[in-house]
Amino acid sequence: MSQSNIEIVLYDLACTKNICFSPVVWRIRLMLNYKRIPYRTIFLEFPDIEPTLKELGIPPSDSGTYTVPAIHHLPTNTHIMDSARIADFLESTYPDPPLPLTSELGRKIETQSRKVVGTAFSASVLPREMGILSPRAQEYFRRTREAALGHPLEDLLDPEREEQAWAAVEGAIREVGELMLTHQAEGPFILGAKPSYTDFFIAGAMQSARTVHEDVFERLVGYPGYREVYEACAPFMQRKD
Repeated sequence: MSQSNIEIVLYDLACTKNICFSPVVWRIRLMLNYKRIPYRTIFLEFPDIEPTLKELGIPPSDSGTYTVPAIHHLPTNTHIMDSARIADFLESTYPDPPLPLTSELGRKIETQSRKVVGTAFSASVLPREMGILSPRAQEYFRRTREAALGHPLEDLLDPEREEQAWAAVEGAIREVGELMLTHQAEGPFILGAKPSYTDFFIAGAMQSARTVHEDVFERLVGYPGYREVYEACAPFMQRKD
């Protein structure tokens, strides 16, 4: 893609595989790919996110933090941080093809996913992220995450503890998957024939898991609904960098 055609600079989270692995960034990358918006990626190591975004003049979140994704919209020289705000901007600026950002079914799926799937998912993915980070990012990641957890990351990898975490939410994971199949007679996506932001929410999390560790991904695709959404979104995940 010619650099002169670029409209978006996407700030993403760096890993040693040199591809996107953040589930939150994947939601925006999926939008960019689906809408065929010309963009380029700048990967940032964990410790470089705050100083880089500060230098761009982006204000912190309400909690005072800096996160990716962030974008620079070159035609209007607009900088935006936060996936929800970026999604709103992209949909209003690039309305074709349209992407429903919310729906009653989508809100239910996203809320339940965060509540029930997120617990086990994070317990399996979080400690394994260390394996795809640079030494510099590993130090930052371990220091900040262990301070929040109150124990070493490796404690999450205790096999018995990990299995218990998944077993505790197995029924709820299955229920969320069944919700994803509500409109399966109309098409492969959550709302039927065409994707919505909720599809990208689910597929992005699954692609993140697959990049970090295939075993976590395989757990999820074993439940109804998850594989269907992931495979439907696969054409929009071909570009990963």
